Amino acid sequence: MTKAGKVRQQTPKIAAQNKTSIPPRERVRRNAQKRFVLGRKPGQNYIRV
Repeated sequence: MTKAGKVRQQTPKIAAQNKTSIPPRERVRRNAQKRFVLGRKPGQNYIRV
């Protein structure tokens, strides 16, 4: 257990970037396009077969 966290300690620290959220109306449009136009279903790893 002496080597626990070795890689994380070696990794250089990178400052966090600002995240801007899109307006709710635009988010709803994007989700609708994914569902109805592209025919995608909910789920992180949904692959259409």
